[in-house]
Amino acid sequence: MTAEVVWEIPEPLSVYDVTLVDGTVTALRQHGNPSGPRLVLSHGNGLAVDLYYPFWSLLADDYELIVYDIRNHGWNSVGSSSNHNFPTLIHDHDLMLETIGKVYGNKSTVGVFHSLSTIIPLMSFSEPYAALVLFDPPLCKPGASLAELHAASEEGADRIRRRGHRFGTREEFAEFLHHVPAFKQVVPGVRELMARTILRETPNGEGYELRCPREFEAQLAHYARSFFPLIDLDLLTCPIKVIGADPTMPWSYLPSFEFSEVLKVDYDFIPEATHLLQLEKPEECAAALREFLDRSDLF
Repeated sequence: MTAEVVWEIPEPLSVYDVTLVDGTVTALRQHGNPSGPRLVLSHGNGLAVDLYYPFWSLLADDYELIVYDIRNHGWNSVGSSSNHNFPTLIHDHDLMLETIGKVYGNKSTVGVFHSLSTIIPLMSFSEPYAALVLFDPPLCKPGASLAELHAASEEGADRIRRRGHRFGTREEFAEFLHHVPAFKQVVPGVRELMARTILRETPNGEGYELRCPREFEAQLAHYARSFFPLIDLDLLTCPIKVIGADPTMPWSYLPSFEFSEVLKVDYDFIPEATHLLQLEKPEECAAALREFLDRSDLF
């Protein structure tokens, strides 16, 4: 790959708008192979599922891919901040999964999530998945590391609130990302793809702003820590694959949790990858997912 790589996201095979409980609309998009096994994919806090195209495009030949953005992200318009919380996101998730079955037919489904979005299916009021694949989930059980996680969450939320949120051009934003350490290892073209997928034109047409307002992103980052200790992976009935960042790398988001001691979890990590592992090493991430699905004989 070269620095001139341009990631062009194909038009979805179909789009279905789901009206959520408060009237917010979220678009389900179908990509990939409709006759293949179904994967449902979403994204991390402040991002957009189309940003992960370098990863999920590698699965399109063999799997039906249903992708969607969390409310107030990506394709979605911005609603009320009072509804931008984990209980509401969990309710949204369950409605999305119910709608997928009605619109595209019921079949075995694997959920594929990253970062803070991994909390949502783990706290779901139903168990709709044949399996879950969680990329670098920021989970923590009560113990000595909880204080460190809380401090990191608060620091992260404060950092988000101070972040620049308006840019003159998309090119300006992409250039800015070249100087952000967290994006040092992403594959070529990802910074430009990020500029196209997480920015929207400002109402006055004089530049671009974050599609997910920074206050909304900080709100999730701040309150997510309250949910970490409530999740017990050992209680879940479906198979779980955790694919983490390299635990020997300096963490740029939240400290990694040691999953090897959780008996329910099939844990692995991607060497030399950080929290943005699907954007840094998409081939390795896709291979790890495929290996788990093939070995689990879920379909």
